[in-house]
Amino acid sequence: MPTPPENRELSPFTGWTRAHWEDTADRLLLAVRPYASPRHGLVDLPGPRPSWSGVRSDGLEGHARTFLLAALRVAGARGEDPHGHLAFHAEGITAGTEAPGGDGPDSWPRLTDVRQAVVESASVALGLRLTRPWLWDTLDDRTRQRAVEWLLPALDPSPVDNNWWLFGLTVAGFLQDAGIETDRAAATIDRSLDRVEQWYLGDGWYSDGDNRAFDHYNGWALHLYPVLHAHLAGDQDLLDRYGPRLRRHLDDYAHLFGADGAPLPYGRSLTYRFAAAAAPWLGALTGHTPLTPGATRRLASGTLRYFLDRGATDERGLLTLGWHGPYEPVVQSYSGPASPYWAAKGFLGLLLPACHPVWSDPEEPLPAERADTVRPVVPAGLLIQTTAADGLVRLHNHGSNHVSSDPSGADDAGYARYAYSTRTGPTTPPDQPDNHFAVVLDGKVTRRGPATPLGTGPGWAASAHTPHPGIRVLSATLAHGRAEVRAHLVLGAPDGTAVRQTGWATTPDGPTAQLHPVHGFSPAAEPVDITTGATLQGGPATRTAALHGSTSGPESLFVTLASLTAEPDPAPVSTLAAVHVTGRTLRVTWQDGTEARLALDHRDR
Repeated sequence: MPTPPENRELSPFTGWTRAHWEDTADRLLLAVRPYASPRHGLVDLPGPRPSWSGVRSDGLEGHARTFLLAALRVAGARGEDPHGHLAFHAEGITAGTEAPGGDGPDSWPRLTDVRQAVVESASVALGLRLTRPWLWDTLDDRTRQRAVEWLLPALDPSPVDNNWWLFGLTVAGFLQDAGIETDRAAATIDRSLDRVEQWYLGDGWYSDGDNRAFDHYNGWALHLYPVLHAHLAGDQDLLDRYGPRLRRHLDDYAHLFGADGAPLPYGRSLTYRFAAAAAPWLGALTGHTPLTPGATRRLASGTLRYFLDRGATDERGLLTLGWHGPYEPVVQSYSGPASPYWAAKGFLGLLLPACHPVWSDPEEPLPAERADTVRPVVPAGLLIQTTAADGLVRLHNHGSNHVSSDPSGADDAGYARYAYSTRTGPTTPPDQPDNHFAVVLDGKVTRRGPATPLGTGPGWAASAHTPHPGIRVLSATLAHGRAEVRAHLVLGAPDGTAVRQTGWATTPDGPTAQLHPVHGFSPAAEPVDITTGATLQGGPATRTAALHGSTSGPESLFVTLASLTAEPDPAPVSTLAAVHVTGRTLRVTWQDGTEARLALDHRDR
């Protein structure tokens, strides 16, 4: 298959057009066919290990997620299917539902037996909904009945109390459209939306459950399924409710992509990679977006190219478990060899016709390329910092705290760091974390644990956590340009308790990281480089600077200046701001003369 030529007139930033998206979809779909079972019911991809749901569930996942990609590809072409993608999957649906729960070479697990099958039922149902005239309507009655029987348990209450509620909603939307079990489907839709509503915190942000987990699931699940359902159902009331939320979310979300196309490596399920483009495409599809058509395509194409240009597919053309290429630490235990194919959601833009401005308008720059910004995300307690000179995005975390299930009690690296960027990644193993402030007890650094947001404002965000019983830490970040002021007020620690502040973890060929002591550390304190392990964007030689100090009295304040920049030969971070400390109050004069003031106090706001 010849690669489409780049078009730098239409797409000056990426060179990519709709033809590149179609070509990529075809290549991804054709690459998995050698790994299908005899009648295509399962797609058993090679990988380092199975998921915790087992090999047969992984095979269903391979079919379901590639079917979703095939559905977007063919629906976007209005039924044209020269590669026979739908015929391949139609045979698989027929074979998979003939004897579900059996041990036949094509049999799908039942939803009542394997709960991961509930997740995959949503991709199957959405694929059937998108391609109904070309696939579902062509199946015989017996096959349709078997498929419905397999799908129906998804209408029960969700077995997991998070975004999983939306899988039942998605199955119900298909059944409702097809005129099947319509009353039960309607009840499932209402119940699912009611549950998710309890996690909406305003300004376009949901928590993924009750645990204040804010990540890409906002875009590729919590907004995607309700808004897409409303759009496909033609339900204007629902679209009027959820569409403006998507628009508001995209107002923040568009700032989270670097000039190189990278989304932030923050949260879980990062191996879905360019699924991060789903929400911007959805905004264009439904008209609920602050982005121009050219900026939408520039973001999406930039993200797709970012991963494909950095080895996301192997020599067989298969998506791997990882970030750029294979990278085990970024993979969750629920992920199997086919899990990365939820990247299919990133192809949602193919539903827009070729004549739509999102495909025909020239690309426009991303927010990170246009101007320096420091943007608080109030509901999530986050602070977004971008610099146009290098197109780098940093996220300062003062409110997200997905609690780790690690039996060792270690923090979840995808949520617990104080800062993330599009050019670095959280380090492994967890005993030498980057971007972390710790109390050191018995020679061991404390974890951060759940962070309670204390507020956000122009250029700042603050939080509190309890690293050890009886010890409390109030933390704040102030940002301007590429400069960061990091402050930590330690309360209740015995005199002489050691503390440690680490900075950004970088590799020799990566951006420049700086860390400078301002207050609370010894006058002669100098950062000491420590090996922090690998990151998803670098090798094992990753290092970070660390500062050490000790407490004095019932409360001790520690302040540093930090910077991460891809600019060549950057000036020392100490020249970027003057910080004056009075009690618990910081007064910062930035290099350009603007000022900021922040007081840390005990109150949780």
